[in-house]
Amino acid sequence: MEMKRILGGYSKKVGLVPGTIVHVGEQKTEKPGITLVSYDRKSFAEKVVDNVEDCFARDKSAVTWINVDGVHQAEVVEKIGMHFGLHPLVMEDILHTDQRAKMEDYGSYIYIVLKMLRFDDPDAGIDEEQVSLILGQGFVLSFQEAEGDTFDPVRERLRRSKGRIRSLDASYLAYSLMDSIVDNYFVVLENISEIIETVENELIENPASETLGNIHELKKEIIYLRRSVWPLRDVISGLERSGSPLIADSTMVYLKDIYDHTIRVVDTIETYRDVITGIMDLYLSSVSNKMNEVMKTLTIIATVFIPLTFVAGIYGMNFEHMPELHWKWGYPGVWIIIIVTSAAMYMYFRNKKWI
Repeated sequence: MEMKRILGGYSKKVGLVPGTIVHVGEQKTEKPGITLVSYDRKSFAEKVVDNVEDCFARDKSAVTWINVDGVHQAEVVEKIGMHFGLHPLVMEDILHTDQRAKMEDYGSYIYIVLKMLRFDDPDAGIDEEQVSLILGQGFVLSFQEAEGDTFDPVRERLRRSKGRIRSLDASYLAYSLMDSIVDNYFVVLENISEIIETVENELIENPASETLGNIHELKKEIIYLRRSVWPLRDVISGLERSGSPLIADSTMVYLKDIYDHTIRVVDTIETYRDVITGIMDLYLSSVSNKMNEVMKTLTIIATVFIPLTFVAGIYGMNFEHMPELHWKWGYPGVWIIIIVTSAAMYMYFRNKKWI
């Protein structure tokens, strides 16, 4: 795992005043996309806006969802933050895209950070994207690093008025967005499970040096996944215990459901970590057993040849008075000794189940 992936970009902020609004993360040049959604029980409106200011004229009797795809332009986040009264430290955290999952209650709004994960390409590893949610009175703000997310099912439910989402408040919308992120963790875990099975089969059938590399990479991804998901338990638990008037009592029940899903994700990650540790041990045992088999074969061959070398060494000495040298059956006799000795040692080894 690259150390950059762990440390993020904190070094870029050394010496800056707390609350300095500066983007830390992958540098992008495209213009951020801003989508405005407004709805209530009877109406729904969705549009893409070109100017940030177009989001500010909202119907306070309806629920408003402003989604920003791309936080690399600090002035966009700053304008939205100033309009909705966000603290400078919150805007700073939104722009710093390597935050730990957390929840902060500022009274008039709640700031939530989550990690949206994808694992479509095993060669590329886990793709992580920070999502910042602001839950306020009648509105939800979501900030993403780039276009493309797991929120499409939520959008479809809003457009078609499926379920209860259009009849409930902004806290239920925030719950739905968090739920879609957590549900996608199970997709990531399923993909990792398939890779673990592939590595296990490879290990059993034909372990090679590449297998160790695959196990090591898989272990790094699990550690990275654990680091991203583990704090989420405290986030959901904090929302349940916050007692904030921004979270309706009807939404609390659903937060408990997210908490249960999060616990399942964390438990699965821990299980995978144990499985990978076992696979690593199995690989090392397999390599060790393979080496032991080679050493056993070589040892048996050497042991068989020790007495044969002894016999050949005696009759290879250059002494003049050796009776067997002048005996007619001396040469065949030596071969008989060699063959009988080899056969006897072979039978002895077989009887001891050494071979």
